[in-house]
Amino acid sequence: QVQLVESGGGLVQAGGSLRLSCAASGRTFSSYAMGWFRQTPGKEREVVAAISRSGRRTYYSDSVKGRFTFSRDNAKNTVYLQMNSLKPEDTAVYYCAADWVYYSDSLTYTAGEYDYWGQGTQVTVSS
Repeated sequence: QVQLVESGGGLVQAGGSLRLSCAASGRTFSSYAMGWFRQTPGKEREVVAAISRSGRRTYYSDSVKGRFTFSRDNAKNTVYLQMNSLKPEDTAVYYCAADWVYYSDSLTYTAGEYDYWGQGTQVTVSS
């Protein structure tokens, strides 16, 4: 069982930055590939970024590539999403998720594959 707790959301002006954190419980955090997703009302949850167990591989959606950076600190059981050059269209509830994977460099891209989810944190970007 893994519990995920996101933090770091808030209100920021366009062009600004935020750093989201997701702290995980449990002693096997390094066994999980992690992902960040976001969702707005009436829309499906979409993947923002993913990171492998090892941290060596990352994936970013086209909409955030070059602006967001996903990292992890396995010693602290925490992942981070650094979000720069924020745009109003980045406004959403952001969720982190964990997927147990065998291979250290595997990435998980789809919401349905993730085993555990956090409660979400609101990010609002004003124009």
